[in-house]
Amino acid sequence: MNQLDFKGRHAVVTGGATGLGFAIAKRLIDSGGSVTLWDRDAAGGARAAAELGAKFTQVDVADAASVQNAVKQAPRIDALVNSAGITGPNTKLWDYPVDAWRQVMDVNLTGLFLCCREVVPVMRAAGYGRIVNIASVAGKDGNPNASAYSASKAAVIAITKSLGKELADTNIRVNCVTPAAVKTAIFDQMTPEHIAFMLSKIPMGRFGTPEEIAAMVGWLCTEDCSFSTGAVFDLSGGRSTY
Repeated sequence: MNQLDFKGRHAVVTGGATGLGFAIAKRLIDSGGSVTLWDRDAAGGARAAAELGAKFTQVDVADAASVQNAVKQAPRIDALVNSAGITGPNTKLWDYPVDAWRQVMDVNLTGLFLCCREVVPVMRAAGYGRIVNIASVAGKDGNPNASAYSASKAAVIAITKSLGKELADTNIRVNCVTPAAVKTAIFDQMTPEHIAFMLSKIPMGRFGTPEEIAAMVGWLCTEDCSFSTGAVFDLSGGRSTY
């Protein structure tokens, strides 16, 4: 494992109790930093924090007051990784439940917006920050039977580009990554058919690992990431190289 330099820095990782968020938090801690996990799962978040040696705050990212309160509790925020997300059901758009559509948008899009909205002023006051948003190749390509997820991740890419430009004259960098499917607990929300479809689209013929995603995200959280902002970094095993 290459050594990243995150010494003396503190990150907030949303959705940090499991999956990509947990792996990213571990990579940042292994790189010399400290982390606060934000997750709505109180028991899971506490277990993850104890295992990592991190802090934990129970947060519903889709609730503005919850996010505001969490920011007030944070000791400092040098980096924000927006990893919290849900897939929603795998079904045709014309059969998609309206409540499920709203839930996906609330977590994946509005939640990310609220976290950025509250954290950016903290970073601006400090004169430094790194924001990394977890998007998806679905936001580039549009996966069938996943219209809400695909739309929400396309919006994450767009917000990354917009906010990156808004903050380009500061020392805050905003980037996103677009992983192909990574085998985590989020697979439990998908049908076997949808999982097989995603695998069939990856030229490498395998799913990514959380550690591979964490390696790129970890670098984007460091000071070395100084001239990239509003950028989209491919992590798709060759699927979406644009």
